[in-house]
Formats: sequence, C-alpha cells, structure tokens
Amino acid sequence: MNISRLVASLARPGGNITGFTSDVTDETYGLRLQLLKEVNARTSRVAAVWNPDAIERKALEATQVAANRLGVTVTSHEVRSIADFEPTFRSILREADDGMIVFTEGLTYARRQDFIDFAARERIPTMYGSRESVDDGGLISYGVSLLAIYRRAAVFVDKILRGANPGDLLIELPTILELVINVRTAKAIGLTIPESFLVRADEVLE
Repeated sequence: MNISRLVASLARPGGNITGFTSDVTDETYGLRLQLLKEVNARTSRVAAVWNPDAIERKALEATQVAANRLGVTVTSHEVRSIADFEPTFRSILREADDGMIVFTEGLTYARRQDFIDFAARERIPTMYGSRESVDDGGLISYGVSLLAIYRRAAVFVDKILRGANPGDLLIELPTILELVINVRTAKAIGLTIPESFLVRADEVLE
C-alpha cells in the first residue's frame, strides 16, 4: 500500500507513524521490465501480476510505458486473494506470456513460493520485487534492500527513545536498490544469462 494513504506527507507524517516506505518510483517499475528483457532478449509478452487492493495502478501504467518503449506486450493479471492464483496461472498460460513480473506486496510476498513454483514448472523467466524470492528459487529481483532498512531502523528507535515524536520524523524513501539473480534457476529453465549482465548484479546466486 502506498504510504501516502496513511500519513499527511512523508516529510511531516503527523499522528504516530514514522519509519520507512518500500514504495519505489515509477522509473523502478519500468526498469524491472527492462532488466527482465535484458535477461531474455526473446521476451515479447510479459504477465504483470499485481494486487490492486495494495498496489496503485500507476505502477502498472509505468510498466506499460516501459513496455511500449521496449516493444513488449504487458498483460495485466489481478490477484486479491489466494483463490485468484490458479485462475491467474491458467490465464497466463492461455495468453502465452513468455515472461512475468510479480509486484511485491503483502499477499504476493507471503505466498511467493506459489509464483516461484509456477515459473519453474512452466519455465517462465520472472522478475520479483524482493530478493527473498530469488533466495527461495526465483530468477531475478530488483528492489529495496530490506537489510539496509533494518539497519536504519535503529536510528529511528534511538530518536523516539530520546523523546522524539514519531509524527515529527520524516518517513524515509528507499535509497538502496539491489539486483539479485539466481544462476541455478536460469540453468533449470534453460536460460543463459549474459556475462555482461551478471557483472552488473549486486549478488549472483550460483
């Protein structure tokens, strides 16, 4: 969910909320599609799996803008609950999508293994928003470094314990994004990752 729905502003959130947001810029959504295209140049149709109850439509629109530039067709697949997963998987196969982007939020993060298993079974190169998905067997992720956020959390805790009002502390935007790729998964789905791409990754799992 976009944090702007919960606070007055990032600089002066008000109330009793502060901390960090994992929201990324529109450019990041477009870059995820570009990176997926670089990993597999043959990609021409990409399924965008997202939860409209948690992800704003502008994220999908930003992906579509990038798709127009890259000559890729993006198909939208909405998932609001676990019950939507199987119909979505069938729809992706019916659409003959040869790539997938899973927009990360609470549901898709908690149930990431469902998407990882589907992508592996159907040999579909897939981009995720969290590195945990790659750790668990997904192909590639580009997103916020949760470790960096955890480290920064100590600063906020210290300020609040010293008497600061949470509502007066600005909410920080992510500053560190990491690109992680799983070479084992690439080999399993018959994909060869260009060496020029691997050297750009923050971490390569082999």
